[in-house]
Amino acid sequence: MSLQQQVMEEMKAAMKAKDTVALESLRAIKSALLLAQTESGAGGGLSEEDEVKLVQKLVKQRKDSAAIFTEQGREDLAAPELAQVAVIEKFLPEQLSVEEIEKVVVQTIDAIGASGMQDMGRVMGMVSKELAGQADGKTISTIVKAKLS
Repeated sequence: MSLQQQVMEEMKAAMKAKDTVALESLRAIKSALLLAQTESGAGGGLSEEDEVKLVQKLVKQRKDSAAIFTEQGREDLAAPELAQVAVIEKFLPEQLSVEEIEKVVVQTIDAIGASGMQDMGRVMGMVSKELAGQADGKTISTIVKAKLS
């Protein structure tokens, strides 16, 4: 079942349950999918990898918004954003733990013989490609910096 079909099924269930947070989140996913499909060059379809990137982007946007709201002392605005994150994350592949990401980073560093921060770009590129959809770029970056410095 494609992501769009999953979203539609979840939307029906959310409407029946009168779950406004889930419905709002699902509509955001549907909207982003439709926009991506109708962009010039998309050819009317999205690959599974593109769908995962799109959902990750939506999660990141909401997490960033929640962080800003929390920073400004607006918990009333941060809570709905975090609730939406929980709904949207259901459509992402299983996320790896920090230990599992560390293993991949160490293996990559050993494989390419990275020795310092000048090799960070190469390591980040390879690890990000290998863990696409399974780990947040910020987490990967933090671990790579720690291992290379």
